[in-house]
Amino acid sequence: MFTREEAGQLKREFWTTFGQYMRPVPSAEGTKVNWVNYKTGYRDMYFRMDADKHRAYIGVVFHQKDLDLQQLFFEQMEELRPAFHNLLEEEWTWRLHDVVDAATVSHVYRELPGVSVFNRADWPEIIAFLKPRIIALDEFWSLAEAHFELLKD
Repeated sequence: MFTREEAGQLKREFWTTFGQYMRPVPSAEGTKVNWVNYKTGYRDMYFRMDADKHRAYIGVVFHQKDLDLQQLFFEQMEELRPAFHNLLEEEWTWRLHDVVDAATVSHVYRELPGVSVFNRADWPEIIAFLKPRIIALDEFWSLAEAHFELLKD
């Protein structure tokens, strides 16, 4: 068992390692990108990656406090569902108004169960799970961002 400080340090080490691993990879548009803290350019719309003691997670998260606006973002995403799945070449889970950590979010996500960020031996598997998906999300976003333009503040 790890102390809170040890667990936090290990997670920071993982994300630093992942960031260094991804640093030479350009975005779909050929620019430099911070893969660990990906910016969509839209308030309360995120590409999130997480890893904990049970699983790795990657998703598109809509976190608008106004649930009607959140639903509009989600519906825009749903319109792009065929293109999204074709580009990512796999099915993802789609959840409208899901309660996560006491907040209502809508998200489209994939999980890799049975891995732990606290086990360094799992890091290659977690990285192999996250890397192609965040690259594919970036490619998707380069094609789909204009579809969300009317919702930008």
